[in-house]
Amino acid sequence: MNTKILLCEDDPNLGALLKEYLLAKDYDVDLLPDGELGYQAFLENEYDLCIFDVMMPNKDGFTLASDVRKKDTKIPIIFLTVKALKQDILEGFKIGADDYITKPFSMEELLFRIEAILRRVNLQKLQLGLTEYKFGKFVFDYQKQTLSFNGEKTKLTTKEAEMLRALLQNANQILERNAALKTIWGEVTYFNARSMDVYITKLRKILMQDPEIGIVNIHGKGYKIVIPKD
Repeated sequence: MNTKILLCEDDPNLGALLKEYLLAKDYDVDLLPDGELGYQAFLENEYDLCIFDVMMPNKDGFTLASDVRKKDTKIPIIFLTVKALKQDILEGFKIGADDYITKPFSMEELLFRIEAILRRVNLQKLQLGLTEYKFGKFVFDYQKQTLSFNGEKTKLTTKEAEMLRALLQNANQILERNAALKTIWGEVTYFNARSMDVYITKLRKILMQDPEIGIVNIHGKGYKIVIPKD
């Protein structure tokens, strides 16, 4: 079955263009012109991803996303908006957005963002039941919250264990900061971001025992755990 997208956009020209483009890329798309109709469609159908314009009649994108999040905490949400102020972007992420694209944008950019989010979601689904990870000379038991190196176990805190699992689920790929903050801390805030940096520093020190393993900062994006690909 094709990925099904709920697209809410009040600009009829842009909405029609986006729908036509995504249909051509083999996505199933329901296009609704306002937030209220979009919410009714969400309640009546099953979707894999939502794309919401922020400024819409009857119910704006932020309110729509808040209503959706009350029913489904997992479904990915992308905001489209001309509002590029930092506080607007932060508001979107606090509500639970997975991405935020400012207008104007290219169709290719939107497609890349959709594909990146769906790859992450699908990987997390595949690894949902995985509790033990072997990488380099380490064995990580997520359920017991232990990280072993040559038989010596280190007990991790809950946040450290969640952070390490998120990194390993995206091994050798970028773990986006905002995605990690929303998944582990529940919201994107300055203090949560600083807290995450502290846990990354602690994990980095532990992983230094194996010179082939490391956590690197990807400026402006997030973190990547580098492990041997074999």
